Amino acid sequence: MKNGIQDKVIAITGASSGIGRATAELLAAQGAKVVLGARRANRLKTVVDVIEQNGGEAAYLEIDVTRREDLTKLTALALERFGRLDVMINNAGISQLHKMEELDVEGWEQMIDVNLKGTLYGIAAELPVFKEQGAGHIINVISTAGIAIVPTMGVYAGTKNAVRTISEALRQESKGRWRVTGISPGYVATEFASNIKNEEVRNAIQQNADQMAIPAEAIARAIAYAIEQPDNVDVGDIVIRPSVQG
Repeated sequence: MKNGIQDKVIAITGASSGIGRATAELLAAQGAKVVLGARRANRLKTVVDVIEQNGGEAAYLEIDVTRREDLTKLTALALERFGRLDVMINNAGISQLHKMEELDVEGWEQMIDVNLKGTLYGIAAELPVFKEQGAGHIINVISTAGIAIVPTMGVYAGTKNAVRTISEALRQESKGRWRVTGISPGYVATEFASNIKNEEVRNAIQQNADQMAIPAEAIARAIAYAIEQPDNVDVGDIVIRPSVQG
């Protein structure tokens, strides 16, 4: 019996490590054809090599989600290589955590560019394809940071809650033409904290992650669950975090 993932063409941003890589490998193992995008081409090639060695099908493209044309190229690669695009996973994200009074304006702009505009650029690239096909699935990786607001995470949580709002609007506007899922991970064992410039916050986040983080594969399984549902079932939101996370 064919599962709900086999033969689907799935594009993933931020696919060179962490949640993106785990998701790519899991979906490919279940028969999906994956199209991977990230800035680190050498890592993407490694992921594709692993997938192909295990009998899967994959393609990759070096992209920067802050450039709209790169997302257009990613969807074009899916169409060129596999003939369609069934699912787009907007996973790329970054955090710069400071108190607002510290005025890390550069960090604010970086999060807006990657987390918010990068997701919007993904949506802009995929929607014309989904409209033409009459079907598709948009999966936006958000965060539990937007659910519980805490000091230093104001702008980060703001970008993630903007994506949450946009996702719900997309779902309502779809009227059954495409599905929309929001995935909100808590602490996950990835390289995520390593990009935080604020050393004190970075160390605190890493310490918490070391104590409680769940594996990236747990998030990948949640994403797979949403994808494998029948076409008339739309899984709107999944919050997945360590059981001990407050």
